[in-house]
Amino acid sequence: MTRTPNDTLVVCGHGMVAQRFLEELVNREDRRYRNIIVFNGEPVPAYNRIQLSALLAGDTTEESLTLKPERWFRDHAIQVHDREPVVAIDRRARTVTTATGRVQPYDSLVLATGSRPSTLGLPGEQLSGVFGFRDLQDTRTLIKLSQHHRRAVVVGGGFLGLEAAEGLRQRGMEVTVLHRGGHLLNRQLDPTGGQILAERLTRRGLNILTGASPVRFLGRDTVRAVQLTDETLISTDLVVVATGITPNRNLAEASGLDCDRGVLVNSQLQTSDPAIHALGECCQLGDHTFGLVEPGFQQAQALAQILTSESRSVRYQPTATPTRLKISGLPLFSCGQHAPDDTTESLIWRDMDTGHYCHLLIRCDRLVGAILIGNTADGPWYQERIVTADNIARFRSQLPFGQQFCEAAA
Repeated sequence: MTRTPNDTLVVCGHGMVAQRFLEELVNREDRRYRNIIVFNGEPVPAYNRIQLSALLAGDTTEESLTLKPERWFRDHAIQVHDREPVVAIDRRARTVTTATGRVQPYDSLVLATGSRPSTLGLPGEQLSGVFGFRDLQDTRTLIKLSQHHRRAVVVGGGFLGLEAAEGLRQRGMEVTVLHRGGHLLNRQLDPTGGQILAERLTRRGLNILTGASPVRFLGRDTVRAVQLTDETLISTDLVVVATGITPNRNLAEASGLDCDRGVLVNSQLQTSDPAIHALGECCQLGDHTFGLVEPGFQQAQALAQILTSESRSVRYQPTATPTRLKISGLPLFSCGQHAPDDTTESLIWRDMDTGHYCHLLIRCDRLVGAILIGNTADGPWYQERIVTADNIARFRSQLPFGQQFCEAAA
C-alpha cells in the first residue's frame, strides 16, 4: 500500500509500551500519519505500571504515575479514547469497532493489548476477595481493602507477587506468600539468591512458604481461607493471585490473525495481516513472549522506524534483557542464564557482613549469566559482556569483583 499524509493509524491499547511507541513515532521527522487514534480500555491514559507497587505501599501518589499530560496529546494531534476498547476488527474493510459501537477506519493498525493475570483454575477462585494485581483498579481495590482487613495471602513468589506482598505489609496487613517453587524469584535467581531474599523479607515481617501450592479457596461468598496441597488451612481476608500473565490475544484470534500463546509477529512486528502490527506483552516472536517492559520499549522504537521508513532493513531482535528490581530496599539484578548446567562454570562471591552476593555463569570463557544482590552497580557491565559474548579469560579471576578490577587486570 502506498502511504499518503492522510493515512490513519489506530492503536488498540494504551499502556506503557503503546505510549512509548507514540513518543517514538511523533519524534521522527518523517511522520506519515495525519490521524493517530488510540482506543484505551482503561479509564485513564497510560500510566507507569511499574510504580503500582509503590502506590500500593503508600510511597507515591496516583498523580505521579501519569506518563504524559493531556496537552501532550493535543500538541501532537493524537486522539485518545479512554474506557473504549476495540472489540472487533474487520480486516477486509480495514475498520475496528469499539465497545461503544464506534466504527473507525484504519490504514495501519497496531495491537498493544497487553496481558492479563493468569488464573489458577482452582475451586473458589471466583469468590469475592480473590484478586489479581495488574492495573490501577486492582491497586485501588487492594488499598481500600487493606484499610478494613488484617490478613492477606499472596499466591506467587515472582517479582509481582513479592511487590504486592510488601505493599500490603506496609499497609499494616499480615501477609503470607505461597510459592510453589523451591525458592523465590526462581526465574531470575539461583537457590542461594532466593534464600537471601527470603531471609530479608522474613525479617521485614512477611511469612514466606516455598514449595507450597493452594488447591482451593474456601468461603461461602467471600474467601475465608486457603487450603494447601498438604491440607494446611491458612485463614485470610483476601487473596492476591500473582502467578504470571497471559497475552491478550482474543481480539486478534477473533479477527483470524495467526496466534499461539500470543499474537504471532515476524521480526518487523508484523502479524499475518500486513496492515496490522503488534508489540509488547500481547505479541509473540518465534518462541518468545515478553513480560518485561524493556523489550516492549525496544519494540516500540523499532516499530516507529518500521512504520515511518521505506527501508526494509529495520528488524527487532530479542536480546538478553536484565531484571532490575528493588524489593524491601534490596537491589536485585539478573541477566542471561540464571541456573548452572553441565556446560557452565560458576564464579561466586558473597560478603556475609554486607549481604552482597554475586553469581556469574561462564561457558567457554564467555559470560552467559549474572545474578547480583545488594551491590548491583556493575550489572550493566555484566550485561554488556553477556550480549557481546567477548572472551573474559584474561580477567576471569577478577570477574566477580566488577568492571574496575577487570579493566585493571586486562
